[in-house]
Amino acid sequence: MQRRAEETHAARIARILADRIITGEIAPGARLRQDHIAAEFGASHVPVREAFRELQAQGLAESAPRRGFRVTDFDVTELREVAEMRASLESLALRHAAPNLTRRILTEAEEVTRHGDSASTVRDWEAANRRFHRLILSPCRMPRLLRSIDDLHAASARFLFAAWQRDWEARTDHDHRAILDALRKGQTDLACAILARHVGWIGKRKPATKNAAPRETYEIPG
Repeated sequence: MQRRAEETHAARIARILADRIITGEIAPGARLRQDHIAAEFGASHVPVREAFRELQAQGLAESAPRRGFRVTDFDVTELREVAEMRASLESLALRHAAPNLTRRILTEAEEVTRHGDSASTVRDWEAANRRFHRLILSPCRMPRLLRSIDDLHAASARFLFAAWQRDWEARTDHDHRAILDALRKGQTDLACAILARHVGWIGKRKPATKNAAPRETYEIPG
């Protein structure tokens, strides 16, 4: 997807910082230093403050009185909330999108799923996974709903990167294929039910290697 040519300086800063927060490059609790970020991007403080407010709206940063902005922490309670919200909102979007889904969209969604199955890094898998969801949900033509879902995907991705960054292993997404199969058959209720279960389930992260020490890490699988 091409970035819009009219992307503002503040939006670009927010997008890059959001990516760093989601992938864990900027750790939870870290302070976002306005002077440092302004110098890095060659910007005045105005677009940097706007970027911070955008991160705050996405739930990735928070403002503390007299202490500026910091990256938000996240825990299992938040993960459960995100999973339940995604289950409700994404099934709503899919129900409205289903009548507008074309053969071309479904074929592209299947190709994206195959790409995700062979992803060699968690970043590649997450990008393919997010692309799949956008493809089947965007035809709902409800931009406010889609913006809310995008914010929830960002929150999900933080857990995903925290769980899988060090020892990623490829996975086959059977749920994506089942959703596409139901959509092709016109079984919208079934597709929505599979999607809701898919994004609404959370579980403990299992170590990828046999002798790895167990960790109390949770994730949303899709």
